[in-house]
Amino acid sequence: MSSKTPKVRQINYIAIIPHLIIMAGMVWLWYQIYPENAFLFGAITYILTSFILRNLISKDHRNGIKNNNSENYKEAISDFEKSYTFFSKHEWVDKYRMVTLLSSSKMSYREMALANIGYCYSQIGDGNKAKEYYERTLKEFPGSGLAKSALNMMNSVEQTPSSKN
Repeated sequence: MSSKTPKVRQINYIAIIPHLIIMAGMVWLWYQIYPENAFLFGAITYILTSFILRNLISKDHRNGIKNNNSENYKEAISDFEKSYTFFSKHEWVDKYRMVTLLSSSKMSYREMALANIGYCYSQIGDGNKAKEYYERTLKEFPGSGLAKSALNMMNSVEQTPSSKN
């Protein structure tokens, strides 16, 4: 069995500011209703809202991550394709994910979906498809460090002469 899948989490620290504002708004609303425990209820409301939004709206992406972690790469590819399609149809949800999903991720869900599809193809041994998806990721997201790194690694492996013992 292969080792654990590497995790890449890029955080947009500026996105924490709107999160704090949203949480403060929830605390303020609870303060109007129940001032004694406004902070506790506001924080709980924020956490529940965040959990619900991420699990309902980005469920295909989450399923892809679960399948990827379980090494069910073909199923993960299907899930990531659904995620990409959803966020392509609803670009504003992805663009404003710091508010719509309470997500502070630096990478968009569309970028993550394409890069994850490339990764999954590499894990099932389809290097050509993996390369195709990493190149597509770079075409749509020119600043994608993840796709650049993956392509550099794939290109270096292709250029390295195999050694014989």
